[in-house]
Amino acid sequence: MATWNLDKTKHHVFICNGSSCNQAGAEEVTQAIRNEIANQELDPYIHTTRTRCNGRCHDKCVVVSYPDGIWYKDIKHHDAREFINSLKTGQPFSKKISHTFCGEGFQRTEGTVKGMSKEKENVIKVSKKL
Repeated sequence: MATWNLDKTKHHVFICNGSSCNQAGAEEVTQAIRNEIANQELDPYIHTTRTRCNGRCHDKCVVVSYPDGIWYKDIKHHDAREFINSLKTGQPFSKKISHTFCGEGFQRTEGTVKGMSKEKENVIKVSKKL
């Protein structure tokens, strides 16, 4: 296991590799993003983490960028260069944004599925059905 020096890191990118995203090409997306970072010699500035499910399966493949707090949807391997360039320039990859952090929560973009509530009563209903 590696312990990376994050002193120069400006972006932390989480790449969903849960089952729905994997079926939609998450491994290819992961490798394409990592290769683009390496090709542009941005390894000290952009750190990636492969995650399990991020809970937005409808949006597969999901990529999340911090500290800006932007969730991206429908990312394909051929989007890697444009995505990394967006991080480099500070101009979000707007056509793929699903949610942006607005200080008090995340705001969905138009056309993004809302999804089910995480409120306790909803969880209880679901667990009773199981």
